Amino acid sequence: MDLIKGVESKVLKYNMDDRGGLMEIVRNDDSFFEKFGQTYISNTRPGVVKAFHMHKIQTDLFVCLKGEIRLVLFNTEGEINEFFMGERNPLLVKIPPNIYHGWKCISAEESMVLNVCSEVYNYDKPDEYRVRPHGYVTGFTWDTIDR
Repeated sequence: MDLIKGVESKVLKYNMDDRGGLMEIVRNDDSFFEKFGQTYISNTRPGVVKAFHMHKIQTDLFVCLKGEIRLVLFNTEGEINEFFMGERNPLLVKIPPNIYHGWKCISAEESMVLNVCSEVYNYDKPDEYRVRPHGYVTGFTWDTIDR
C-alpha cells in the first residue's frame, strides 16, 4: 500500500517469556517521533464509528491496545489509507497534521486506542476540524465488503 505523504507505520511485537509479555510502543529514537504533548486512551463500542477529524498542528501516534479497529486516513487530494489493527495485529500508525482520520471498532468487544500526541489539548481553542463520518469521502463506506 502506498502511504499518504507523512503517514508512517511500525509493526509492534510482544516480547514474551514465562512471566508474561512486554511490548514497546514508541521511543524517542523512533524515526517518526517528533515530541511529546500528552497521552490518552479512547474506548469504542463494537460497530461504532469515531470519525472524521484532523489537526493543523498536532501529530498523532495511534495504537489499538484492545479489540480491533479499522483506522481510515484521507487527505484533500483524495488519497485513502486503511489499517486493520489491534490485539491480533499490533501496529503503530503516525498521522501527521492535515490528514483526516477516524476508526470503526470491528471486534466483538470494545476497542481501546492509545494516542501519543505531539501537542497538549487546548480546551479554549481545540486544534480539531471535523467532517461527517458517512458520505464525505467519495468511494468510501464503513460497510463490510464481502470477499
